[in-house]
This record gives sequence, C-alpha cells and structure tokens, in this order.
Amino acid sequence: MLWGIRMTRISLRMKMFIFSFILVVFSVMTSGLIMILNISNSFEKELGARAIAIARTVAQLPDIKSYVGKESGEQTIQPIAERVRLATNVDYIVVFDMNRIRYSHPSESKLGTLFEGGDELASLSEHEYISKAQGVLGYAIRAFVPIMNEEGVKQVGVVTVGILSPTIQTLITEYRVNMLISLFWGLLIGLIGSLIIANHLKKQTLNLEPYEIARLVEERSSMIQSMDIGVLATDEKDNITFMNRLAKQYTNFYGESIKIGDLFPETWIGKEFSLSKEVISRPLLCRDVMYLVKIYPINVKNRRVGSLIMMTDRKEAHMLAEELTGIKALVDALRSQNHEYMNKLHSIAGLIQLERTEEALNMIVDEISDEQTVIQFLKDYISDYSVLGLLLGKRSRAKELGISLVIDKESFLLEGMNGISSGDLVTIIGNLLDNAMEACLKQEERNVSLLLQGNATFLYIEVRDNGAGLPDNVERIFEYGYSTKQKEGRGIGLALVKQIIDSNKGEISAEQLSHGGTVFRVKVGGRNHNE
Repeated sequence: MLWGIRMTRISLRMKMFIFSFILVVFSVMTSGLIMILNISNSFEKELGARAIAIARTVAQLPDIKSYVGKESGEQTIQPIAERVRLATNVDYIVVFDMNRIRYSHPSESKLGTLFEGGDELASLSEHEYISKAQGVLGYAIRAFVPIMNEEGVKQVGVVTVGILSPTIQTLITEYRVNMLISLFWGLLIGLIGSLIIANHLKKQTLNLEPYEIARLVEERSSMIQSMDIGVLATDEKDNITFMNRLAKQYTNFYGESIKIGDLFPETWIGKEFSLSKEVISRPLLCRDVMYLVKIYPINVKNRRVGSLIMMTDRKEAHMLAEELTGIKALVDALRSQNHEYMNKLHSIAGLIQLERTEEALNMIVDEISDEQTVIQFLKDYISDYSVLGLLLGKRSRAKELGISLVIDKESFLLEGMNGISSGDLVTIIGNLLDNAMEACLKQEERNVSLLLQGNATFLYIEVRDNGAGLPDNVERIFEYGYSTKQKEGRGIGLALVKQIIDSNKGEISAEQLSHGGTVFRVKVGGRNHNE
C-alpha cells in the first residue's frame, strides 16, 4: 500500500527511468543467458563433430585394431592414444575391448579397469554416436566409434574420445566483457528512449502527471454528476460518450453507447440536425416533458471532436427565474390589485343597476379618496416604480385576505442603493410581506406593517405582523429549502433574501414579539433608520 502511494507521487520521467532500467537489465541478462546457451550448444555440436572425427581416425589405425583385446595390448595402444590426444588437444582418448577393459586412458592407473560410463552399451553393437555424460574427468562430449577387425566383419573394441564441455560459469567469465558492453549500450539507449517517450507523453497530457490526471478526471466527473442540469457529451460521429445522473433520469436511458438522434427520435435533434452548431435554450420535448437545450460544439485545435448538450427542465427554470427576479411577487401583487378593482367595479355596477346611485357615488368617492391618498403618498416618497407597483398590489392582496397592511408614514425610498437592483428590492420586500401576511391568516385580527427607508447609501426595512410567531428552530428559517409549509416551491424566499443581503454586507434578523407576532429587520449600509 505504502509502495503504491509512493509510486503515484514519482514523476513520469523517473518512472520511465526506473521501468526502462529494470526492463533493459532484464532484457540484456535474458539475452546474455540465451546467447551463452546458444554458444554452449554450438560448442557441443562442434566438439562432438571434432571428437567423432578423431575417434574414427584412431579406430582405423592398424595397431589399434591388432592389439585391442590382446594381452598386454595396452603397452602398444596407450602410447598411440596419448600421442593422438596431445596432438589433437582433446581431453582423453579411451580404447576398450568388447569386455569394456580399458587399453588407454590419460590416467595410467585406469588401464585394465572396466569402462563404466553408462552410455557405452550401444557402441558395443557397432553403433557410432555422440554422447554427453559425466566422466572421470568431468562433464564431457564423448564420441563412440566401433573398432572393427582387419576384415571389417567383426567388432573387436571401441574408441571413445572425450572433450570436456565448458560450463555456464566458464562461458560467462569468458564473455563478461561483451555482456557488460551490451548492458551499457542497452541501458543508454533505453534511458534516452524513455526520456523521449516521457517528454512526448507529458506534452500529450498537458504536462500533468498520471495521478494528477486521475484526480482531475474524478473531480470533474463528480462535479458533472452533481450538477442540477442534464449533461450529455458526444463524439465527432454524434455517438453519446457520457451522460450524467440527471441526463439519464430525464431520458430514462441507462444503456450503452447510442447515437444522439436515436435517443431523441422525432425531435429537431433527431431530424438531421447538425450538432456542430451552437444552440442556446431551444425547447425540446422528451417523454412528455419540455426541456430547454443548450448545445456547444467541442473543438480541439480547430477540429470538432464532439458536442456538449445541457438539458434543463423548463418548468423548474421558469420557477427559479421568477423567484430570482422577483417577477412572480410583482405579478401576483398586480393580479391581486386587478382582482380587487374588478370586484369593486362589479359592486358599483350593481348599485347603479339598482338605481342606488348615491350609494354607488359614495363608494366611488371613498375608494378614490382612500386610494388617492395612499397612491399619492407612495408616489411622493417611493421613487422606484417596481417597488411602488409591488406595494399597491400587496395592499390589494391584503384586502382580499382581510389583512390590514399599513405602510408607515416615515417610509421613503429616494433612490436605489448601490449594489441592490429593483429586482432585489422586489424580492426582499415581496417575500417579507408574503411571509407576514401568511403568518397572521389564522388570527381574528390580522395586522401587518411595513417601514421602508433607503437611499443610495443605506437601506432599512422592517416588517411586523401579529401572527403565530417564529418556529422553534428559528436558526433554520434562512436555509435554502427549509419551510414549515410542505408545499412545492417553499423554502426559497427567505433564502434568496438572505443571499441578497449577505452579498451587500448587510444584516437580516427575525425577532419574536412579546405580545405575539414577529418582526423582520433588514439593514444595509452604515446609517441607522432613526437618524
């Protein structure tokens, strides 16, 4: 385990050096051993041919034929055999009769004794051959040649010529210089080649080490798998090479490689559409769900090698966009205001049809006067028309719900604060008012108040209600996705408000009131709202 960890931290060049060194040493040693074995085999063949030629010559000598098998024949045969042995530089020449009695031997003490090599039996049957065996003087190549009488019809003995075979150690000692030279040049060539290959691989891998590539691939794969959009990648032939978890879920495809056109049949992608074109947010119907698709060609050295396809659920994208921009809050507020006016217009129309014109007139005057006062106040002190429209809409919505929404007379918004856009203000105020109105729906008397003060350098917002108060785990109310109301799309509003405030180095707090209800305060900038 420790060796594996250490090896992952060694540079590619050093790995190539180590591996090439081991490989070259192993190759040279193996080649040297094979060479020694081949040389040994060649020596044995050459020595065998030489030995049998000498043995044939000795077997044809008249004195050898005449005195082998005769009493005191060794006195004639021994000198002849020794002269031939010394002249031919062989290790021994042994002549023995059909009873295997020696008539010649380099060691005279062996004369008259039995030949006991164990490989001589075939030679007593007029067979000529070469044998490898362990003799008295060591491991040798021995040639056996039968000795025939003068008429050549009867075998009278055998001549064996032995040449000691060189050992592996002897051959290694003899050829060690050549082996060392081969090892040196093999190592040199191997190391130069490994450095060239290593440099080439480093360029191909953008100078990253293998463990860095592995870590980078794992990190990128984890990142892509955790993305909240479907991601697909294709090669230059439009075969899908990668799909993240969400893309498989969207397409319900968990198989092997497939062409992108086969994955989305009967769609604009599947109908001869070229993925080499960039596409931004084009609708795509897949399994009865509408997605927004983005396509980006992947080019390497000005050559297209594939495409990147990203799929986003259009419904989720629209919901998130509405929450982020505050459009949803503003549209809901205007819809409520429109609904309230329609109800009042219906009431006035009904009174007129009943010819109760005076009551209809009083209703119009009351409505105009009340609304005109509020509208005039807001127009005078609220310069942002998005916020102005939101407040009017929220007042109408509050009336529908039977809630008294009071906008504090000390409120003003002279100009937008630097870093906080109109959309941000709509998101902050809209979410705080929505939460306050929802909190007091179960109360008999429903009261919500808003204090809004701001200019280019500071912003202060205070929203009060007489609702049920804060939950027990109040510290979680600003967490994304947390909500005490288990409905779709909940747990986003206060998290968005908190993110906007934090990005502008402001503060947001929630306080439980002693007499019941809650107050949310937002402060951004250095000025206190009471100044």
